[in-house]
Amino acid sequence: MNSMTEIITCISKNLGTGNVMNVSREEALLIPEISQRVFDILSVNLRLEGTWIKEGAKFEWASEAGILENIAPVVDEYKRTRGLLPIRLCVLGPPASGKSLVASQLCQNYKLHHLKIADIIQQAIEKLEKQAARAESEEGEEDDEGAQQAQETLDLLNESKQENNDRYEDQYIIQFFNEKLMSMPCQNQGFVLDGFPKTYSQAKELFGNKEEPDDEEAPRLEYNNKLMPEVVVSLEADDEFLKKRIMNLPESVVAGTHNTEDLFLKRLAEFRAITLTIRLF
Repeated sequence: MNSMTEIITCISKNLGTGNVMNVSREEALLIPEISQRVFDILSVNLRLEGTWIKEGAKFEWASEAGILENIAPVVDEYKRTRGLLPIRLCVLGPPASGKSLVASQLCQNYKLHHLKIADIIQQAIEKLEKQAARAESEEGEEDDEGAQQAQETLDLLNESKQENNDRYEDQYIIQFFNEKLMSMPCQNQGFVLDGFPKTYSQAKELFGNKEEPDDEEAPRLEYNNKLMPEVVVSLEADDEFLKKRIMNLPESVVAGTHNTEDLFLKRLAEFRAITLTIRLF
C-alpha cells in the first residue's frame, strides 16, 4: 500500500517538476477550490485492504502492483487519451536568420521549452558544480561517489575546452542535450531546439536509437521517438541579406557577441560548408 504523499510525489516527478508543497490543514481550508467534503476525504487517515477485489473479482489486472510501480504506463495512457502529447520542434538556419526569434515565439504560443546551446551547457555545468560541491558538505558519505564523478567530469570538460579552442567536444554537448530532452518537463510539454544539431553526425548521435526493442519480433527504429523532432523549421536567406541585417544592428547589441563582422562571416562560411556537405550526402 502507498501513502498519499508517496503517490503525489510520484505523480509530480513524472508529470511535473518533482517538487511537492506540503499544505497544513488550516491553509487547505482557506483554498476556495477545496470544499469541506473534499477536505474530509483528503485528510482521512485510513488504510484499506482490497481483499475481495484481489481474490474475488474475476478480471485481468492492468496495474495490480499499484500506481507507483506502474506510473510509466499510467502516465502514457493519461496523456494519450487526453491528447496531451508533447510537441517536438527544431529550428535551423544560417546565423542572423532569426532562429531564436522564431523559436521564442513558438515556445510562447505553445508553452514549450526553448533549448539554446549556450543555456544547455551553462545549466549542465552548474548542475555538475553543485554535485561536486557536495563532497565538501557535511551530508555524509552517501554523495561522495556522485560528487567525485561530477568533479572528474568537470575536469574532463575543462581539458576538452582548452584543447579545442575554447569549445566543448560534440560528445559532451550531445550528452547535455540528451539529458535535457529526456527530462520530465521536455518529455511532458515538449521543446524547441534552437539551431542544434548543426551537422548530420550530431543529429545522428543525438536522435539515433541505441536501445533494443522489448519485443524481439518488433522492428527496430533507427531513431529515438522520444527525442526526434516531429517538425523541422528551416529558415533560408541569402548572404547579402544576412550581412546587411548584421550591419544594421546597433553597436551596443553587437559588442561582446559572435555577431562581429569577422566572427559572423566565419560562422556563415561554416554553415554554408556544412549545408553543402549534407546536400551532397
